[in-house]
Amino acid sequence: MYVILDIETTGGKYNEEGVTEIAIHRFDGHQVVDQFISLVNPEKEIQPFVVKLTGINNNMLRTAPKFHEVAKRIVEITQDAVIVAHNAQFDYRILRTEFRRLGYNFERKTLCTVELSKQLLPDADSYSLGKLVRSLGIPVSDRHRANGDALATLQLFKLLLSKDLDKTIIKSVLRSENQGELSPRQLDIIDGLPSETGMYYLHNKDGDLILLGKSSNIKKRVNQYFTSNGSRAKKIQKETKSATFEKTGNELIALLKENAELTRNKPKYNTFSKKRLFSHGLYKAVNEHGYITIQVAKIAPRTKPITTFNSALAAENFLYKLRDEFNLCNKINGLSQAKKHCSHYEEQACYGGCIKKESPESYNQRVQQAIDKYSLSGKNILITDKGREIGERSGILIKNGVFKGLGYFNLNHQINNNHILESIITPMKANPNSSYLIESYLRKKRVLKIIDLNF
Repeated sequence: MYVILDIETTGGKYNEEGVTEIAIHRFDGHQVVDQFISLVNPEKEIQPFVVKLTGINNNMLRTAPKFHEVAKRIVEITQDAVIVAHNAQFDYRILRTEFRRLGYNFERKTLCTVELSKQLLPDADSYSLGKLVRSLGIPVSDRHRANGDALATLQLFKLLLSKDLDKTIIKSVLRSENQGELSPRQLDIIDGLPSETGMYYLHNKDGDLILLGKSSNIKKRVNQYFTSNGSRAKKIQKETKSATFEKTGNELIALLKENAELTRNKPKYNTFSKKRLFSHGLYKAVNEHGYITIQVAKIAPRTKPITTFNSALAAENFLYKLRDEFNLCNKINGLSQAKKHCSHYEEQACYGGCIKKESPESYNQRVQQAIDKYSLSGKNILITDKGREIGERSGILIKNGVFKGLGYFNLNHQINNNHILESIITPMKANPNSSYLIESYLRKKRVLKIIDLNF
């Protein structure tokens, strides 16, 4: 559990500042579950430059509650949570100073989004909150006011969590909490998981990942591990001390994240049965009469298939689908051994390429349309689909036919500007499996929209 926090102060000498405004959003890693926003009477004058910066003046604070009147609420909303702030050292110091004046020792774990951004966004021009969020296309209003800055920090932290492929943030939080043994009722863990599409992560007592996976129903899948009687499942049950999750909004994002994170993290109880998920492909050639042929073949080193499949049968079935969709010829594509024309010519589904009645130029144009539709090769596109919450969209970036990464956005201008788009995309290393996962998914299922990009 996290609390995203921002504080405005009077300014002045070190450790003599007073709080003028505070905003706290309690965040469970997925959504805000509680919030507290209030002006605070610091019982001292605000420095003139602070008034100019924040717009908060002494008159606004005369009737505001004093710190001791909001202290209990601050303790309650931050209980058992990690404080997240931009330059967390400052906000945490101010809080501890205020509580010390009341004779109370306020202690919480902290995470600083400045430090996290330097690790996860190493190419940013600036790490000041305003410049950083603007470069990422994150909207910010009421800059230098507690709630405006807290909300911007919340959106930044969400982005950092999604970019943290090694899960260093979650691991550090789980280690620092030093949770010890969980209740024997392991279904308590299940209660905290959603029945939605995404990734699940099982951790041991040190916070290390021991198992990860994807599912269209996270709660159901983890429950299966906890209720199974198999020897592997029993080991997982014994070692699991906590479970975290990441909603992805759709299955394709989950597939790509699983593929990437298994390679990076290699959890103890995940099996790596085969490096390549596909075995066959469709290959393009030109026959002696000038017609483009598409034929099924086993994947061979240093060859470039149009698209790939996990079996010869799957590849052949898709070739039949292309035949029907684009009126291609069975004989040209090796699906018929007829001596004259193919059977589909009589049904007027083939235009006679098999008997040279249709010209190679006319036939090849439809073949190329089929290839362009179902292959990523050479494309610059953004595949958009449902996001993790209402109003959010997911995006998968393809540059020159290569998978570059994925991310989430709320506003159209974030994807209409290539610089902002590439800033919000979490880079992921492409491999042959990622292309297979994307192409096979697009063959079977619909996505919201595929947007052509200019790079």
